[in-house]
Amino acid sequence: MPHPPRIVFAGTPDFSVPPLQALIDAGHPPCAVYTQPDRPAGRGRRLRPSPVKQCALDHDLPVQQPETLRDSAARDALAALQPELMIVVAYGLILPQAALDIPRLGCVNIHASLLPRWRGAAPIQRAILAGDAETGVCLMQMQRGLDTGPVLARAVTPIHADDTGGTLHDRLSLIGASLLAESLDDLLAGRLVAEPQDDSQASYADKLQKAEARIDWSESAAAIQRRIAAFNPWPVAETGRDGRRLRLWRAAVASSGQVNAGPPGTVVEVSADGILVACGDGVLRLLELQAEGGRAMPVADFLNGHALQPGEQLG
Repeated sequence: MPHPPRIVFAGTPDFSVPPLQALIDAGHPPCAVYTQPDRPAGRGRRLRPSPVKQCALDHDLPVQQPETLRDSAARDALAALQPELMIVVAYGLILPQAALDIPRLGCVNIHASLLPRWRGAAPIQRAILAGDAETGVCLMQMQRGLDTGPVLARAVTPIHADDTGGTLHDRLSLIGASLLAESLDDLLAGRLVAEPQDDSQASYADKLQKAEARIDWSESAAAIQRRIAAFNPWPVAETGRDGRRLRLWRAAVASSGQVNAGPPGTVVEVSADGILVACGDGVLRLLELQAEGGRAMPVADFLNGHALQPGEQLG
């Protein structure tokens, strides 16, 4: 009877948990789980385990938390596990070539885009910002370079009009878990055909910066709506009102019948159905807002405590 394959799993945030669970459910629990060291979190700044570490401990799986895999001792510890395959999902540490070469079948990454589109750190949000009609998940054979390896399998999902960075993140995490479960036997048997990426079609998903969350009302209503959606739940789009920060959680482009009135950032109309704001092109309907020091709330509730008048200027 053949021995079960020795699989190492490497991941850190919530996004990585469903793929780890899929391995366990498929009867292939990892021989070790690699995740980033515990980090301070919360008001008390106490050390908190990553979501992946918590999942691993819940299933009595061995956990490794090296600060880096550039260290020869950490790589020796990995090699001592004699892994046949390493599955990497949002691990957050660089794997040098010496680490990539350790597993017999190499290292396979679950990446949340349709490569070669959106290589890099923030593919989910960049796809929404760009107005992409669809995105997906790729199983990619890892190699030196940023998400440049050949693709072994892929799954596609449409980007819905009401998707946010948060909803798309959660859906892609589950899609990645399903893709891994469906592909695992063929992956272990070497039956998947690696499809090289066309580098000429590559685009890069730079890490999100808080400064990008500041709304520029001279942009089109459609572009601003995508920014609000992409940056929900982090870093959250914002604008200014009377010298204070106003965070914008949800919005929609107003119907084409709405006319742009006044310079960009002007409040055109206020009602429980939404706050209409003039943009560089079109009108945006704000649906969920958060005043500085307050909590996020639907527009009708927001207006109960905040007197906002047509003609006011945001930004």
